[in-house]
Amino acid sequence: MPKGWRGALDDFIRAAQEKPAATATRSSSQQVLNVLGAAIPEMLGGSADLTGSNNTNHKGSKTITAEDIAGNYLHYGVREFGMAAIMNGIGLHGGYTAYGGTFLVFSDYARNALRMAALMKVPSVFVLTHDSIGLGEDGPTHQPVEHVASLRMIPNMELWRPCDGVETYAAWTAALERRDGPTSLVLTRQGVPHQARTADQVDAIRRGGYVLVDCDGLPECILIATGSEVGLAVEAAKTLTAEGRRVRVVSMPCVSQFAAQDAAWRNRVLPPAIEHRVAVEAGVTDAWWRWVGPRGRVVGIDRFGASAPAKVLFPHYGITVEAVAQAARDSLAG
Repeated sequence: MPKGWRGALDDFIRAAQEKPAATATRSSSQQVLNVLGAAIPEMLGGSADLTGSNNTNHKGSKTITAEDIAGNYLHYGVREFGMAAIMNGIGLHGGYTAYGGTFLVFSDYARNALRMAALMKVPSVFVLTHDSIGLGEDGPTHQPVEHVASLRMIPNMELWRPCDGVETYAAWTAALERRDGPTSLVLTRQGVPHQARTADQVDAIRRGGYVLVDCDGLPECILIATGSEVGLAVEAAKTLTAEGRRVRVVSMPCVSQFAAQDAAWRNRVLPPAIEHRVAVEAGVTDAWWRWVGPRGRVVGIDRFGASAPAKVLFPHYGITVEAVAQAARDSLAG
């Protein structure tokens, strides 16, 4: 990587902290790419016919064509497997850092190439947007439900599901620094609120899971969330705090990275003595029981979605602030 490339992102982080705004993480990703594209000329991007939706182009993108190969961006067409396989080949050859985008649900079409990237330890970066039922009106065929859990199960695949622009920056940084395997960046279509952080919390994002909001004294209950559901957990914590409860919110954008931390860090974030826990993620729920235990609860979706705006679908499937708060009450009462 070019010397000083991370320093080029400092202004982005400062702006995100000083001027918070509700932004889709796919848009935050493009903002990061605008910085990275200028700092790292070896980045070779592309998309499987969804550039305008994946936001994988940046200010310095130049399309490679048959007539002009002096570019840095490929329009792969509707060829998710071909795109991922080509990215792997570029990564194995060396000289470029390859990233490519499609909708998360279409990772199924590319799955064998994603698996091979993990098996061969290729540092490909897969930008997977429209990450949940928040995709909305395209309906259940386009709304990923099981895909985040499925990709997390691939050995040596790191999956980041950031909750805002700052975590998106951290996810891209982790992906580009990684040289021994691929990374999936799972990003929202809908806007998500900015979360306030100290400098120490920004540094802690790289650990995959960290305390985002804490209480005075030892918490009674811990809320764990990723991506667009972190905002729900933060609001649910406010509700519970107003009821006199001591609540901690843990953001866990990269489960595998958190699991790889030493026991001291994991126990600091999720103290074993605190058995009342709630995990919330807009996807299948099974894997989250590992983190909440027998006295915990999981808020998610174990069925296919439907065609409607995101603001209709989330309440319809019970992924709301009140649902998270009630799950915490139920755990505390159990």
